[in-house]
Amino acid sequence: MPYIKTRDGTDIYVKDWGTGRPVILTHGWPLNADSWDAQAMALAQAGFRAIAYDRRGFGRSAQPWSGYDYDTLTDDLADVMEATGANTDATIVGFSMGGGEIARYMSRYDGKGVVAAGLISSVVPYMLKTDDNPDGVDEETLAGIGAGIEDDRPAFFKTFLQQFLGVGFITSPVSDEVVDWAWGLAMQAGLHPTLRCAEAFGHTDFRGDLAAFRVPTLVVHGTSDKTVPIDATGRAAAKGIAGSQLVEYDGAPHGLTITESDRFTNDLLTFLGR
Repeated sequence: MPYIKTRDGTDIYVKDWGTGRPVILTHGWPLNADSWDAQAMALAQAGFRAIAYDRRGFGRSAQPWSGYDYDTLTDDLADVMEATGANTDATIVGFSMGGGEIARYMSRYDGKGVVAAGLISSVVPYMLKTDDNPDGVDEETLAGIGAGIEDDRPAFFKTFLQQFLGVGFITSPVSDEVVDWAWGLAMQAGLHPTLRCAEAFGHTDFRGDLAAFRVPTLVVHGTSDKTVPIDATGRAAAKGIAGSQLVEYDGAPHGLTITESDRFTNDLLTFLGR
């Protein structure tokens, strides 16, 4: 069953590996479900059922004109869980933009069927810099993302993904080929969905969703994340989610699921086996 159809008729591509207790993985912007492959394979080999899907507008999923707000994206998550039968005893884990769907699911669906959650390099609770969120990203920087994409999307993402993966002038935690692979995933997304989702993750306030987390929650964030600053997101999320576990990766960039893949996979498996 590579595709499921959401309530508004959008076809969503789903990867479903292994058997056992389900772990649903939501990917970051501007990638797709393939960015979770290392963790999905490890989960399946460890006796879990790993379910990763391409967000609408990205990867192999359909690219409708509408539906790039977090309420609709979260409804898509709920529809994937329902269609795959993974809506009982489930763990839901979101990377970067995908953390927003996890937070909104916990509030919009009252955490139905979820026994644990994970926020990895996540945009939760709030990316935008405001008077009451001084550690966030300023509006000018967020607007520059859209402008850069509209001006020269391939060139913008080449530079963006280098920062995303912590590539420096002298040293890098990944090969050039890994950057090229990530770039290829990003270029599978539609232009309109890419722009609308950038607006969504940059401007959606999830602070009101934090109280809905009533399950064990793993928060992982790199201290050198220049894409999603840790003070406004990972540390703030952990502070606002009762009983959460914060794991900081010293010096790690945003894309730690790739750059620190082995460490993160082990931490995730340890959390799941708690």
